[in-house]
Amino acid sequence: MKRPNGMDYHPRLLSGMPDVTALQRLRDAGVAALLYGPPGTGKTSVVEAAFNDCLTVQGDGDTVVADLVGDYTKTPDGDFVFVHGPLVRAMRAGVPLFIDDATLIPPTVLAVVYPAMDGRREIIVKANGGEVVTAAPGFYVVAGHNPGVHGAILTDALSSRFSVHIQVSSDYALAEQLGVDKKAVRVARNLATRQEKGEIGWAPQLRELLAFKKLADAWDLDAAAGNLVGIAPEEDRVTVAAVVRDVFGKTVTPLALGARITTKP
Repeated sequence: MKRPNGMDYHPRLLSGMPDVTALQRLRDAGVAALLYGPPGTGKTSVVEAAFNDCLTVQGDGDTVVADLVGDYTKTPDGDFVFVHGPLVRAMRAGVPLFIDDATLIPPTVLAVVYPAMDGRREIIVKANGGEVVTAAPGFYVVAGHNPGVHGAILTDALSSRFSVHIQVSSDYALAEQLGVDKKAVRVARNLATRQEKGEIGWAPQLRELLAFKKLADAWDLDAAAGNLVGIAPEEDRVTVAAVVRDVFGKTVTPLALGARITTKP
């Protein structure tokens, strides 16, 4: 199975069926889904694989209503025209809207989406003269939430709009199947267990493990292991370094430039 960018997607089981099929059935039933889990676990990947026609909004603390519904823009002729945003375009086209990092968006901004999700299936674009936009059949909203990211707030209003909450964690068996070194996967599993116990706040996810493989192929395993330590948050770095040392059987340090290379005359 391919994502829109051409990359392969490997479906996982969700309630006894492929995850893409499960999401497609939720769309058909009109049941909004919230995918939650650490960054790099594949939330965006499964949404893109399930809905190759979806439009995406990348949320953050600076997201404003105009980023969703649209705003006026100046034309080369000096006129101003209203350009509709992804929410309006998705509603009119009857395609899914994926709101990534939805819980980083200010609640008062995200509230503009709610009327499109409930029985009204419409919004009023105040900035465009009170334009009324009605959702075409097929319009669907799915969102992503990273609980551990600073500033992410799952409000009651947001949680209640998404009837299905799906946890997305890294598939470490898939990492091995994709050629990631088994020692690196063992490190990730160990750190994930510690993370679940609350001992640390970070563990490598599938994204980091695939990057590990690329670096190991480009340089070597020691460099990739050192980078694994280097990308860990400072507060977890000592623990990560200790686990890497125990699994790889040697002490590695974060990547850093060394002394200047000199050439002999």
